[in-house]
Amino acid sequence: MSQRRASERWAGRSLVDSEPTMYLPIDGGLPEESAVGEQGQPARRRSRATRVALITGLVVALLAGGGAIAAGLYVRSVESNLTRVDAFENVPEDSRPAKVSEAMNFLILGSDSRDPDVTGSRTDTIILAHIPADRSAAQLISIPRDTWVPLAKSPSGKGGHEAKINAAFSLGGVPLMVQTVESFTGVRIDHVVLIDFGGFKEIVDALGGVDIAVDQNFTSIHPPKRKFTKGMMHMDGETALDYARQRYQFKDGDFARIRHQQQLIKAVLDKAASTGMLANPAQLNSFLRATADAVTVDQTFSLLDMAMELRHLRGHNLTFMTSPTKGTGRIGNQSVVLADTEKVKEFYDAVRRDAVDEFTALATKK
Repeated sequence: MSQRRASERWAGRSLVDSEPTMYLPIDGGLPEESAVGEQGQPARRRSRATRVALITGLVVALLAGGGAIAAGLYVRSVESNLTRVDAFENVPEDSRPAKVSEAMNFLILGSDSRDPDVTGSRTDTIILAHIPADRSAAQLISIPRDTWVPLAKSPSGKGGHEAKINAAFSLGGVPLMVQTVESFTGVRIDHVVLIDFGGFKEIVDALGGVDIAVDQNFTSIHPPKRKFTKGMMHMDGETALDYARQRYQFKDGDFARIRHQQQLIKAVLDKAASTGMLANPAQLNSFLRATADAVTVDQTFSLLDMAMELRHLRGHNLTFMTSPTKGTGRIGNQSVVLADTEKVKEFYDAVRRDAVDEFTALATKK
């Protein structure tokens, strides 16, 4: 799949409208709505949307449960249906950070094409997923999409100026986003995954619903205006996605929405690992093939290799963090997130070195 085609496919989708104001662990931050880029073309929508954690959870559980050879052959057949993008095309090697550890770093670019609140062309979620060398856990670091940074410059001359970080995708697709994130963090990206969080509806339904602890009573602002009751609730796909989209009813607004989205991600991963779907070949086959049809990954990504590498990963192994910021401000007529450049350097240096305890401690430091 060409860079241009992949870029057009992911234009016009949205996940969140968040505006982080501090450096937070666990309750991580995602950015507020950002400017539409130059390549804002209507997206080609797929019949099913992607679930990045799910592929790992299901395949891993299958492999861990036995029948590794047969499972491996099956996964390779599923993998052949993955859509791929030239994520590192024309990214100058001499401009990239050196790899200094055996950790893996994924750039996850996400959106929610079905969110009724947001329109326009942008990459709404930017997450640097760090998998330590021992593969025992994962740290998901949200980089607010409105973070004001120097954009990398593409071979065609696009970028090369200061802007919101997700403008890199609008201007130069996945490769320019890779360059910009690597320049900002100093962390080398090993793989890229494009996801559509709107697709959690289908995966939640395929799992038979998920259980989520609701933190307060509230009513959705979106039709049919569902009522959510404090305490544990069993949610189908539509309900869970609706829950994860709400923000106006909460004192902390977008931060509540972010927490809810993280709850959903964890609930989906845990349910995928424990559900009886793994004992139902027909259901598993349908689920995995639909997922593969929806995922876009870089050219060297191997589903089988990732499944083996991450076979112990579950929801309780995930830690959500936010890239260090000084809160929000204005540059010209734009509302932006201001990076805490001193903390950014220290934090991502620890990530680059795979010093998990070090950057986790930095994440908890107010």
